[in-house]
Amino acid sequence: MAAPEPLPIVRLRHWGRWVAAAIIVALLVLLGIALGNAQIAWGQVPDFVFYKVMATGLLNTVVLAVLSQAVAIVLGIVIALLRRSANPVARWFAAGYIWIFRGLPVLLQILLWYNLALVFPVIDIPFLVHEQTNVLISAFTAAFLGLALNESAYMAEIVRAGLNSVDSGQTEAAKSIGMTPAATLRRVVLPQAMRVIIPPTGNDFINMLKGTSMASVIGVTELIHAANNISSNNLLVMETLLAAAVWYMVVVTVAGVGQHYLERAFGQADRGPLARAGKALRGVPLVRSARV
Repeated sequence: MAAPEPLPIVRLRHWGRWVAAAIIVALLVLLGIALGNAQIAWGQVPDFVFYKVMATGLLNTVVLAVLSQAVAIVLGIVIALLRRSANPVARWFAAGYIWIFRGLPVLLQILLWYNLALVFPVIDIPFLVHEQTNVLISAFTAAFLGLALNESAYMAEIVRAGLNSVDSGQTEAAKSIGMTPAATLRRVVLPQAMRVIIPPTGNDFINMLKGTSMASVIGVTELIHAANNISSNNLLVMETLLAAAVWYMVVVTVAGVGQHYLERAFGQADRGPLARAGKALRGVPLVRSARV
């Protein structure tokens, strides 16, 4: 008998992909045509990118974001530890802190700090400071306090989620070999929790870079305020805003690359020899020495 002929191979036709691709390309072409016909002096946008006031706004944006995020991380760790404390007063304080600073809008918090002199005209701390509130709480300081304290409430929840992701057996094993609670947190819990903490923290830092734009309301010279200063003189509003958008995209891209490498660095802990040995020993029951 003759061998059966092989069945023909018919490639699947993914019509949906082609239709979706055609729609996307058409929309991009229409967007390009609309931007090309818009009344925007595209040739002047690169000039505004390198204006001195724009460079000042970029510097203030980065400094304000970095300082606010750094303080927020420190405060967030402290509040997260208080949230997990056995002391009920500490737990209620941490819960109230998160409730207040996470509940109020960031812009409202910035405005409250900026107008603090209406409530406390003088800040008087014995042996430390005695100064007019308007002198101590400048526009930059008010923006810093509003951004940092608001972000610290979110960081507290992020850190608490990261700490809860670590198996309690890790802490028990550390106690069994005589490690103190501080050493257990520093050397056992936090290194493992960082894999959960870093991704949302990176996203929050990117939001912080963009959130500094709210400081323009109280006169801080960041990117949006710098763009408004330029456009108030030449009335080229869209051109100056696009110049600010260029710098936002640059700093956000740099922050995203840094987040990627941080995640990869801490993710390698799951693939190292120590991690494989730890996974192999997870099923071994902990033997406690008998008390004599």
